[in-house]
Parts: sequence; structure tokens; C-alpha cells
Amino acid sequence: MIFLRRAVRVSVLSLMVVPLTAVIPTPPAAADTRERSKAVSAALARRMLAQLKVARPLSIRGYSHRRFQPRWAHHKGTCDAREMVLARDGRRVRRNAACHPVKGVWYSPYDGKWLKSEKLVDVDHVVPLAYAWRSGARRWSQARRRAFANDLRRPELIVVSHSVNMAKGGQGPQSWRPPRRAYWCRYATSWITVKHHYRLFVTRKERTALLNMLRTCR
Repeated sequence: MIFLRRAVRVSVLSLMVVPLTAVIPTPPAAADTRERSKAVSAALARRMLAQLKVARPLSIRGYSHRRFQPRWAHHKGTCDAREMVLARDGRRVRRNAACHPVKGVWYSPYDGKWLKSEKLVDVDHVVPLAYAWRSGARRWSQARRRAFANDLRRPELIVVSHSVNMAKGGQGPQSWRPPRRAYWCRYATSWITVKHHYRLFVTRKERTALLNMLRTCR
């Protein structure tokens, strides 16, 4: 009888433990968190894209790089916008007294390359200056164009390889996409975020290309 009572107590305790362990939440995997984040960003990007005016591109006439950026604007002490981006996006970056990077490692998300020399990288304008001009920036003031070209708050400036930046040129997403497909989601959301903030319009083909890239946000 004593043995039986002990067995019954052990059984009851076991039944009491099961529900408690069953309700302990399991931490979500990092991959799942990233996927949800991409899905949320894509949903927001679609809403912003729907708010952008659709129009034909303006003439390139009158465009000049200097209309946006006679030089990189200074943001902090002797550091200009380009140097700030190189320091922000690089690893183990060392700068000289003038704030110019002399050593570091940079990753180019467009093509997946790791670059160990500042001479091999460019700071790309996600929405190219010439493309912004044709999307409405030709009507801006010089001060607004300069602010756009040196914007560190929006995802407009990014470190990429010199070779991929040359291949992109002033093209939009309807005619050029990052060779690395895994970056299409981020590229599209960045492009839309910049255009939405600055109220630049999109063309029909550009809008279609952006929506297609957003489908990779999974």
C-alpha cells in the first residue's frame, strides 16, 4: 500500500508539471525574426509606393552633378558625408587626422564582394542624382538638391564596389538591379523610402520593377 501511494503521488506530480512546461514560450529563431522584419518593411514600402505620383520622366536637359554636389558636405568636424559613410559601413576602419579612411574592410551588398581597400569602393546614391533630376529634383532649389546628395538619415548613401557602381550608373530599377538577388528586397525598400521622403515621382515601368523586387521580401 505504501508503495502504491508513492506511485500515485509521483503520477500526480508528473501530471502537474506537464502543463507548466507546455506553456513556456519558445524564443523565435533569428531567421524567423528577420523574415518578419522583411515582410513588415515590404508592406510599408508598398503603402509608400502607392502614395507616389506616377508620371513620365522629365528631361535630362540642364542636369549636372554639380547641381546637386559640387563637393561632399561636411557633417562632423573635418569629416564629410562620404567619409562618414565609409566609417559607418566599414569594419576596422582607421582614419587619418583629416578623417579620410586609410585602412578598413568594406562589404558591397550589391554584388557580395569584400573589399580591403578604400580605392576599390564607391559611396553610391541609391537613387542616382541624374535619376532624381528626372523624377522631379530639377524643380528643387540648389539647397534641397545638396541636402539630398548628402543625406545620411535616409538610406540614400551606401558603400558598394566601384565596378558595380559603374555598371549601375544613373539607371533605375526597371533597367538595372543589384546582381545579388538576395539584396533586391532591401534595395527596393530603400529606393521607395528615399523617393517617398523627397516626394519624387515614379514611372509606370519603375513602379512595376519595384513591386517585382518587393516580392523577394520573404
